[in-house]
Amino acid sequence: MTSLTCDVLVVGGGPSGSSAASWAARSGKKVILIDKEIFPRDKACGDGLTPRAIHELTKLGLGEWLADKPKNLGLRAAGFGQELLLPWNGPSLPKHGSAVPRIELDNRILQVAKDSGADVHEGVAAFDVTMNGGAIESVLTKRGEEVIEYRAKHVIIADGVRSQLGRKLKREWHRDTAYGVAARAYITSERSDDPWISSHLELRGADNEVLSGYGWIFPLGTGEVNIGVGTLATNKRPADLNLRQLMSQYTELQRDEWKLSGDLRLPWSAMLPMGGAVSGVAGTNFMFIGDAAGCVNPLNGEGIDYGLETGRLAAEMLQTETDFSEAWPNELREHYGLAFSIARRLAGLLTVPGLLPKAGPIGMRSRSLMKVALRVMGNLVTEEDKDITARAWRTAGRLSIKLDHRAPFS
Repeated sequence: MTSLTCDVLVVGGGPSGSSAASWAARSGKKVILIDKEIFPRDKACGDGLTPRAIHELTKLGLGEWLADKPKNLGLRAAGFGQELLLPWNGPSLPKHGSAVPRIELDNRILQVAKDSGADVHEGVAAFDVTMNGGAIESVLTKRGEEVIEYRAKHVIIADGVRSQLGRKLKREWHRDTAYGVAARAYITSERSDDPWISSHLELRGADNEVLSGYGWIFPLGTGEVNIGVGTLATNKRPADLNLRQLMSQYTELQRDEWKLSGDLRLPWSAMLPMGGAVSGVAGTNFMFIGDAAGCVNPLNGEGIDYGLETGRLAAEMLQTETDFSEAWPNELREHYGLAFSIARRLAGLLTVPGLLPKAGPIGMRSRSLMKVALRVMGNLVTEEDKDITARAWRTAGRLSIKLDHRAPFS
């Protein structure tokens, strides 16, 4: 068995892991990043980049790269007989978003980690850990038939929603709060350069019932769009849907308007823990980040911005803390607890039968209300914002978290 040592081992090369590896390496740490795949590799995702994600990617040094990518001005929201164009409206964030296929985006961020000094090992799958009390002593991996042991002072785990190491470390996903199920594909469109991402809030099932979810179309500027459907569920109200059939049905409904041609390409579905609905996100010398920590927006299923941010925050914590067991969950709650608590409470309400058909038409008739909805759904309220919407959102979060039987990340 080969044995390697480093200061920081990052498990997972998606946006969260590559962000963590980049920032940690820039701080002078000896960093090794491992991923079970060989890049470039695809991932189930809507491919949308919110202004908050654009902001974080620019911090990483990808501003020039992003300049050549399509820019979207905001959201085209449709449903219940209405259509609204809602510009991105976070006062402390860029005024545009983008959409980049994950097979390209993740590969580019991984290159940033390499350029920052991280040693990247691809095709290396973590399967077990050895422990010393509450600390990881080593991570055991396989590359083909070869077993490689990685010993590190600190371990950052970014191996996604199905986290293999999460099972070994007793990370637990609590499905009593809202979680998401979604499917996406690519298809040729003559409107691939449309300057608005589109969301259809009146998503209907096979029996024409209104579902607690939405359909989306994100123009990629490549001659294709990312098209998909997502819906919310809880343990009490699971999503009993054939997602790929629903996606095909939705595609046919949009074929003429979006000038779609050909068949769906690379369909892929996924299940997402949301709103920090996980416990066991840290130990003495390890932290879970990104999707592996349930850092996904309960109101829209977006997680790239959280992944990038938690990667940076984890790297910063390496400089100040020696025991992450309580420090990391507290850090996550400080940054995301209030927003996640109220967002997952609202998302849970949307799963109540009959609520969306009644509330949807009311919301869509109010442009002011929908502008607020875009702000909170798009994760556009930052800690720097002091306006009335930001203050009201934080107040609602404080009230919500008092009612939680389990706070986010606990």
